[in-house]
Amino acid sequence: MNISSYFKKFLHSSQSSGIILILCVAISLLIANSSLGESYQNLLDKKIGTDLFHLKFPLSIWINDGLMAIFFLLVGLEIKREMVEGELSNFKSASLPIVAALGGMVVPALIYFLFNHGTDDAKGWAIPMATDIAFSLAIISMLGKRIPLSVKIFLAALAIVDDLGAILVIAVFYTDQIHWDYLGLSTLMVAILIGFNFFKFKKHIFYIIPGIFLWYFMHHSGIHATIAGVLLAFTIPTNISTTEISPLEKLEQQLHLPVNFLIMPIFALANTNITFKEGMVDGLFTNLGFGIILGLFLGKVIGINLFSWIFIKLKISSLPDNSSWNQMMGAGLLAGIGFTMSIFIALLSFRSQPEIQDAAKFAILVASVISGFAGYSLLRYVSKKKSKVHNEK
Repeated sequence: MNISSYFKKFLHSSQSSGIILILCVAISLLIANSSLGESYQNLLDKKIGTDLFHLKFPLSIWINDGLMAIFFLLVGLEIKREMVEGELSNFKSASLPIVAALGGMVVPALIYFLFNHGTDDAKGWAIPMATDIAFSLAIISMLGKRIPLSVKIFLAALAIVDDLGAILVIAVFYTDQIHWDYLGLSTLMVAILIGFNFFKFKKHIFYIIPGIFLWYFMHHSGIHATIAGVLLAFTIPTNISTTEISPLEKLEQQLHLPVNFLIMPIFALANTNITFKEGMVDGLFTNLGFGIILGLFLGKVIGINLFSWIFIKLKISSLPDNSSWNQMMGAGLLAGIGFTMSIFIALLSFRSQPEIQDAAKFAILVASVISGFAGYSLLRYVSKKKSKVHNEK
């Protein structure tokens, strides 16, 4: 096999994007804690764009609000396709990620509150509610075909609902002001997109241009702009039970490589630049540290599986196809990777307290690493055990 063949195989491997993402995390941490750290942060803080139409933002905002909207567009396309013709096409399957996400938000917030109620740190109650969709999906993708597709789709759908919940929490509790005029224009763009879908417009251009305006209006409304990607995805036309490739499937195929091998690595490089400072480890053993770490590591897996178990027992929802409760536990642990959205909420919670921000960011990093490692290890162990039982038969 020549170099070109190896490269093509690597690009199409479900594990390769996860490996690249983890390498970018390591590189970002090394840079942040080297002599290049300050220059790197200055680069991320550098404003680029134009003052015309108020489109001049720091590079980090272009990455987190701009590029990540494309990532959310891709995940939204995958979720819609599964809802129309795949694993989430019946109510019992589709309802599970929603109730699981709800449990994964309520229980972590409750754990944080129990540790921090009555203190100044109580305002950070939403920090452990969030799941970092990019990192959690990257970790589960490293397991390849050893994990049922239904479990990956469940985690993706759960993370989308979780992130939408986090965006709603930010809009209600952490946003200084919502600009209703821009929110109204965002609603108009969604209505136009739905209209194009209704009249069966199939060319991508009819959706991409209004989608760009939707992102612009959403960003200026005060609500996290990445939601524009999900809203756009759900208006792209698809089809049921036909061999003809739909506009949704075509766009999904076109986005996979740039998202997995460009957008997600850039995202990791920009968001893992945490500078380690003296006293950070001590901060882990405070009520703030315990609230964040236990909220993400234990709260997520308990909340997700408890709510899932209740709704499955009530016969309202059903387990993902070919999955087990052990795999649900593994997915719940991976949902404890809070990272970027959790850090974002921490920055909003403690705006004028940089020391508390640093302590919260370090606790989030530790909790995310523990959750990611535990989730990956459990899912790998379960897949090996299943494979062994299958071979013995």
